[in-house]
Amino acid sequence: MKPVISFGPAEAVKEFADLSHKMAKGIETLTQLKDEDVDIGSTPKDVVYSQDRLKLYHYHPTVDKKKVMSPPLIIHPPLINGYEVADLQPDRSLVRNLLNEGFDVHLIDWGYPLPADKYLTMDDYINGYVDDCVDFVRDMHGVDKVDLLGICQGGTMSTTYTALHPEKIRHLILTVTPIDFDHKHDPKQAHVGLLFHLARNANVDLMVDAVGNVPADLLNVSFLMASPFILNIGKYQDLVDVMEDKNALLNFLRMEKWLFGGPHAAGGAYKEFVKEFLQGNKLVKGELVIGGEKVNLKNIKNPVLNIFAERDHLVPPPCTVALGKHVGSKDYTELPIKTGHIGIYTGGASQKILAPSVAKWTQEHVAKH
Repeated sequence: MKPVISFGPAEAVKEFADLSHKMAKGIETLTQLKDEDVDIGSTPKDVVYSQDRLKLYHYHPTVDKKKVMSPPLIIHPPLINGYEVADLQPDRSLVRNLLNEGFDVHLIDWGYPLPADKYLTMDDYINGYVDDCVDFVRDMHGVDKVDLLGICQGGTMSTTYTALHPEKIRHLILTVTPIDFDHKHDPKQAHVGLLFHLARNANVDLMVDAVGNVPADLLNVSFLMASPFILNIGKYQDLVDVMEDKNALLNFLRMEKWLFGGPHAAGGAYKEFVKEFLQGNKLVKGELVIGGEKVNLKNIKNPVLNIFAERDHLVPPPCTVALGKHVGSKDYTELPIKTGHIGIYTGGASQKILAPSVAKWTQEHVAKH
């Protein structure tokens, strides 16, 4: 019987020679790169408001000002990742794509918490910082309502904010947003929703008591272990194949810079999010209390666009689309995109789908009113 794979000495020598050439070329490229070459979050912008560690950016328009869409849009990133996921590189940037569609884009940069910030709560963030940013943009543009676009955990917080302050939000737009954390873990798909499963028994009280603000490295390890072979081994194996291509290598390095350069998580708010949202699943149970007020999703009668990634291993689609059963809005739309959790912002195909779809949906709703 002939072997299924024939790999003799000649093939081995050629394979080693090809690998050596790629590595040598890649190392040569790396030595020529400067820090500024690996730029993330580079879309032109101004800081229009700041408070403590928070900065609110207003991006420069890329279309004729007469064509800029109203109302203004605020992007709400998660607390536990850098905002640059929405603006990773010029040709793969949700921010730039939204600008090109005519949106007036603002974005919250949470910054890097200091040790004293371990006492911040979800109330401080939602009824404090987010509400202050919304009010600032409303005053800045002379409007009663703004559009709010949430990214992942930022979407969960945006949903909570809209339930508490529906009169200030015109359209709620969510991307890969966890809403119902009671995901039934499927052992046949071990990596799908594994992060939720692992966190259910996490002792976050002990963690925060021990470290205060939760280190970014610890958060990164949690995300990477949700799909260890793909995110830890596979991507570095694939790196060898792109080392000869400077642009592809820069793309890889930008992603690494974003992933490993993120902020710590403010201890108190992180503990509250894990215990109240993730472990207690109180948002969908109607038991969540923020700032002394119960969060009722039925208060959200605003138009809602809920966008999810069909191949999301961190936030499985059922966790996101569950929102439709709980909101009070009769104008609720879901949009699936065939990509993964991060790919929805950085993937090549998503660049042609996400922002144009948001623009089309928004324009249709603006025309109705």
